[in-house]
Amino acid sequence: MYETTYHRASSVDEAAALFKKGADAKYLAGGHTLLPVMKQRLALPACVIDLGGIGGLSGVRVEGDALTIGAMTRHADVAASADVRRLIPALAHLAGLIGDPQVRNRGTIGGSLANNDPSADYPAAVLGLGATILTDSRSIGADDFFDGLFTTALEEGEIIRAVSFPVPERAAYEKFPHPASRFALVGVMVSKGASVRVAATGAGEGGVFRVPAFEAPLEKDFSVRAIEGLAVAADDMIADIHAPAAYRAQLVGVLARRAVAAAAAK
Repeated sequence: MYETTYHRASSVDEAAALFKKGADAKYLAGGHTLLPVMKQRLALPACVIDLGGIGGLSGVRVEGDALTIGAMTRHADVAASADVRRLIPALAHLAGLIGDPQVRNRGTIGGSLANNDPSADYPAAVLGLGATILTDSRSIGADDFFDGLFTTALEEGEIIRAVSFPVPERAAYEKFPHPASRFALVGVMVSKGASVRVAATGAGEGGVFRVPAFEAPLEKDFSVRAIEGLAVAADDMIADIHAPAAYRAQLVGVLARRAVAAAAAK
């Protein structure tokens, strides 16, 4: 056994103060990453700060031409939100594909993004829709937020408050899930708004990434034929017991074409 001090913060300011005060402190959101690694002794934080009691960090609201989702909003609530279903149905669809009912009813969008698992779904949504991460101190654009496997632009102790998604003209998410974990072997989000964005998760050794080779032709012609026959290189793809790099590279193209077809049909 080892000693861990548990705090349940009542405000963002209190949580940040506790983090600064505690040695080797960790924030707790849904707990689907932190608690398992603590059980395996892969993380031994001396201080755990629960964000679950902080008001104002959950919920969906429409703000002009953007949809803002609080960091502590559960996946199930994103999937069920009438506003998300109406304005960005691809995002509701993505949230409904995460894990199983237990995961969807406990896991949070902010926790998923802060962890930045290379096979998580939300990073593809944020990068593929050009979202903005709103923290307790600043705003971080999607293209600047993700910084490699399990790494983000968040500074030590920085807290995600919400995520702001611009409402696209069209968008769709397609996923090839692992049959047990439901993590993405590959997932691709495609959107058309101020520009065309294509983002893939589950495939890259460096985590979620955009696919400029698909975006450029789709800017000229948002249709499946524009990217027919195009592929990404297998060099930087994940290779593991679940799928070789070439298979994941092939899936990026297949799922991108399915996503374009689904988006174009709406």
